[in-house]
Amino acid sequence: MVKKNYVGSILKYIFLTVISFISIFPFIWMILGMTNTPVDITQGKIKIGSNFIINFQNLFSQANGYDFTRALVNSAIVAVITTALALLFSSMAGYAFEIYRTKKKDYVFNILLLSMMVPFAAQMIPLYRMFSKLNGTFLGIDHFAVIILPAISTAFLIFFFRQNAKAFPKDLVEAARLDGLGEFAIFFKIYMPTAKNTYAAAAIITFMSSWNNYLWPLVALQSPDKRTVPLILSAMGASYTPDYGMIMTGLVIATLPTAVVFFVLQKQFVQGMLGSVK
Repeated sequence: MVKKNYVGSILKYIFLTVISFISIFPFIWMILGMTNTPVDITQGKIKIGSNFIINFQNLFSQANGYDFTRALVNSAIVAVITTALALLFSSMAGYAFEIYRTKKKDYVFNILLLSMMVPFAAQMIPLYRMFSKLNGTFLGIDHFAVIILPAISTAFLIFFFRQNAKAFPKDLVEAARLDGLGEFAIFFKIYMPTAKNTYAAAAIITFMSSWNNYLWPLVALQSPDKRTVPLILSAMGASYTPDYGMIMTGLVIATLPTAVVFFVLQKQFVQGMLGSVK
């Protein structure tokens, strides 16, 4: 019996090791690719090369026609502002749906959930027509606000915060009201500090989604100086003679911010996804 369990454990670890390697292999290949020449990459060579410095210089050189530094700044601006506003407004909406429950609000919430079934591709034309009517203002097409506004209050985030608000002790709300605290003070001073894990999980999801957003920025951002990292990398790959070494370097650099955010907040992410409120 002991021998059977021992063999089972070995097989389990072998299986997990193989699956882990398959999962991280694309990232390993990107790291190796950023050190190789385009010819070595197209030939599928998996080795550490000596072309990293050249690839890095080419990526940040203005001579290649792609302003990667500006794209990084643009993506950072959009992702950080989107994440901050989404956490604020979506958490307020989710908190309100749970704490101030009525039948009418439940109907509204159900309609909100139904909107999750509508693919974003079906929303692009109405969004484009709406924002194009605001051209000439900071809300018009080719402004960062066009990318940020549709993402600051999504059905998923509101649903996520409402589900986590179910674990929030309602007695704290009543006690705070008896002490004379207003509703906004209760939200900012009591609810938000106790829902740190929920906010961390939502921050990771929102930041990753905003940083990697491609389709809507491709349609809404038309000026070369407004392009984000996914748009720049896509343009590099679509060129007549793509420099794969430079592209691999850009991909690794573009992956680092989301990886850092996830690894820093991974403990809170797991607890937040489980709905814990402390």
